[in-house]
Amino acid sequence: MRSTAVPTAALVVLASSVAGGLFGSRVMAVENQNKQLTGMYTSALAAIEAGYVEPVDTAQLVYSSIDGMLRTLDPHSSFFTPKEFAQLRERQEGHYYGIGITIGAIDGDVTVTSMFEGSPASRAGFRRGDVIARVGKEDAKGWPTDEVVKRVKGPKGTTVDLSLRRQGVPGLIDLTVERDEIHITTVQAAFMLAPGTGYVRLREFSETSDDEIGSALKQLTAQGMQRLLLDLRDNPGGPLDQAIAISNRFLKSGQPIVSTHGRVPSSSTIYRAEGDGGYTSVPLVVLVSRQSASASEIVTGAMQDHDRGIVVGETTFGKALVQSVYPIDEGAALALTTAHYATPSGRIIQRPWDNSFDEYLTYTQRDQSGTRPHPAAELKYTDAGRKVYGGGGIEPDHFVAGPVEGYAPSPFSRLLVSRGAFVSFASKFAREGDTRTGAKSAAKFKVGSGWTVTPAMIEEFRQFITAGRLKFDEDAFKADQTFIAAMIHYEVDTDLFGSSEARRNLVKNDPQTQASQQYFDEARKLLDLKKK
Repeated sequence: MRSTAVPTAALVVLASSVAGGLFGSRVMAVENQNKQLTGMYTSALAAIEAGYVEPVDTAQLVYSSIDGMLRTLDPHSSFFTPKEFAQLRERQEGHYYGIGITIGAIDGDVTVTSMFEGSPASRAGFRRGDVIARVGKEDAKGWPTDEVVKRVKGPKGTTVDLSLRRQGVPGLIDLTVERDEIHITTVQAAFMLAPGTGYVRLREFSETSDDEIGSALKQLTAQGMQRLLLDLRDNPGGPLDQAIAISNRFLKSGQPIVSTHGRVPSSSTIYRAEGDGGYTSVPLVVLVSRQSASASEIVTGAMQDHDRGIVVGETTFGKALVQSVYPIDEGAALALTTAHYATPSGRIIQRPWDNSFDEYLTYTQRDQSGTRPHPAAELKYTDAGRKVYGGGGIEPDHFVAGPVEGYAPSPFSRLLVSRGAFVSFASKFAREGDTRTGAKSAAKFKVGSGWTVTPAMIEEFRQFITAGRLKFDEDAFKADQTFIAAMIHYEVDTDLFGSSEARRNLVKNDPQTQASQQYFDEARKLLDLKKK
């Protein structure tokens, strides 16, 4: 979780002014030691530049050394290059000007990896997997992604000429795309899951998340929402203030939301709900996964500790560290751990890590059993006296495995996901009646809204993956038919009908979402219990 902080220089000045007199000699000793160490580092860098067998990229050496220094502290303190910091700010602010694509370098080609819904690129007919072959009249083969980004972004209302290469389509697809303001929304979907049951999917936190949640809840209330399923699965977190604001919507005035504890006195604070939220009496179920972390765990922990909702899914990641972002020279920045946080009951949910961080960082790759031993010191109690534990993420009230979009498929099918098989297969589909300029395709299947995955599509997918280099597992393929059909549907929907429609169709059947709906009565009983 990252939030802005006072620049490092200001902190140093402040610390020096307070320390003067009482700690002058100690400060001087530290300054002398730092000067010596800085000189040692500069000398080492100069020696590398002068004598290494091959030319070196000095900036990359410095970046790597700063990052390596931070990695000795904990798994989450990290360094942002100027490019990375600009991207972080852009994502946290929730908007920029361009055409609304995310790109990556794949085999020397600048490739479209995702698009923002409703963006100029989406309206023009871009597809994931498209290669940007030309920008203007220049061949973009081998270009760094930074160069393409610089050329594609620009003021609202201006245009950029791009030529795309698409698998199966002869020649290039030439497009002129008008730039616009791109809104990076964090509420991926909000709709009525069933009569009276609202559903909101928050995929991450940014500076606009609380406003987005507020709009979604208002919309669902107008549609007759009487209970809410808040989906925080795979949500990696974001700004602390947004987690607090969203929690506040479901809590009563004065209830603690989270407390932070750090070495610097100003980093130790208890954050409480400021006034009653507008949804304190709506039965709530919070859906989480092993990849739900940081800010999403703050919201989940506050709901569980105050008996405000029932938590369903898997034990969360267990990241109870607060990172403050410190801008430094040349547009770079540090994300530095400045505090631990605790849930309202006093739980420290940070998972311990090993010296190399390997076991810690591979946590999400290991399946869960739903039970684990607990030292007595980790035991805490909710407002109503229910037992909860710290020491390693937030355990759900009801464990339901679902590591991949709510399903628990075989290792073979998980490998299909990680290799991008379903995303690539989506290129064989086109939308019926699609008149967008860039909608050319070599699609075998044309589908409209409300389509279903047929046996012929499943068979085509079988042939698609057997033609690749992946060793085929017939038994796993048969056992995972429901999952495979769901993922085909999801990725095709994402390409052709947008992420909201894709999520709406996916949660109709995913086991975690279906299981979570049976716990609304329990959530309602918790509300009644608190009234007594």
